[in-house]
Amino acid sequence: MAVNINLHKTHREYAGGREAVAVTGTTVGACIDDLLRQYPGLRERLFDKKGTLRNFIEIYLNNESAYPDELKKVTQDGDEIHIVILLAGG
Repeated sequence: MAVNINLHKTHREYAGGREAVAVTGTTVGACIDDLLRQYPGLRERLFDKKGTLRNFIEIYLNNESAYPDELKKVTQDGDEIHIVILLAGG
């Protein structure tokens, strides 16, 4: 099952400059595991030391927020996942 993960601009340097990476998996979490298998340098950018998705990372599945339980969302062939960094300011 082919799924595309679209990376935020700041993550692309850890994926050889790629904007998107083809992965396989039946859930968002399995797809991200495949991404990390291909590009292990992304792990500490996406997850904290406890293995929890960092609080400023937002996951979208087919252009809709996957929150809550984003890693458990089921994926299908041809789905698009976007990894976005939430910015705060004032």
